[in-house]
Amino acid sequence: MEENGQVEVPKPNLPVVGKVTHHIIELYWNMHHPLQGNGVSNRDLCFSIEEEDIKTHPYGNIYIGYAKQHVVTSLDASTVYRFRLKVISPTGCYAYSPIVTVSTTREGDCTEHLHRSMNVQKNFTVTSYYSSRNVKVDILDELGFPPLMVAAQKGYQRMVEILIIFGADINKKNGSGKDSLMLACFAGHLDVVKCLRRFGATWESRDNGGSSALHWAADGEHLSVIEWMIKDGCKVDITDGHSLWTPLMRVAALNGNTEVASVLIKAGANVNLQDRMGKTPLM
Repeated sequence: MEENGQVEVPKPNLPVVGKVTHHIIELYWNMHHPLQGNGVSNRDLCFSIEEEDIKTHPYGNIYIGYAKQHVVTSLDASTVYRFRLKVISPTGCYAYSPIVTVSTTREGDCTEHLHRSMNVQKNFTVTSYYSSRNVKVDILDELGFPPLMVAAQKGYQRMVEILIIFGADINKKNGSGKDSLMLACFAGHLDVVKCLRRFGATWESRDNGGSSALHWAADGEHLSVIEWMIKDGCKVDITDGHSLWTPLMRVAALNGNTEVASVLIKAGANVNLQDRMGKTPLM
């Protein structure tokens, strides 16, 4: 339909509710109605998610773009939230969906205490909780990190050991595909790296871009970590899965750290290897 020469937007359906936890709500939507006039298609539509203010009740925009989904984060546990979808045409016409009401779940037992303990390195508190209660050891924080990753990234070696003993998944990855070993290598925590290796963490693991722990150690520019990794059997010319870059190529292209480059070369890094585009570290 057209109104004053502009394409009228059909009223959208309720957003579909996906995963709901104590701190996130996933919302999905789609437009199934064909738009008539002026050659406008569903691909031209812009979408906005608006959330009701719990106290004052007006709706405020929390997302705008062309995606068909949005994850609302940093929410309170056991709390009711209301959302509506706004669909906007290229000409500025818009329409609202009905309001969807969603309640977050109750916070998992000990979750908040556990992650707070992680942030201040309360080893005794963590040990007590795991010893006395049935706690999910790999429960995620708001950034999608389990306690083991947080401890590895912060350099809490004793806490890393405690978490693994109580069943933490040493191979668990975050949204970008990094595991605890990669995070510890990038941060330069050699004692944590040694601990993770002792419990079976592998040098062969890759993140979503194909990078290994040695790539991340080279990015972090930590000589002692890199030297120990190589002595421990890490392949010095391991390539990523995207550009076929070795750690030496990463150093040459990104941070230019001559000390890191020297350590890699002395360990046998091939200075004449070519990446997927035929470029060498020198290039």
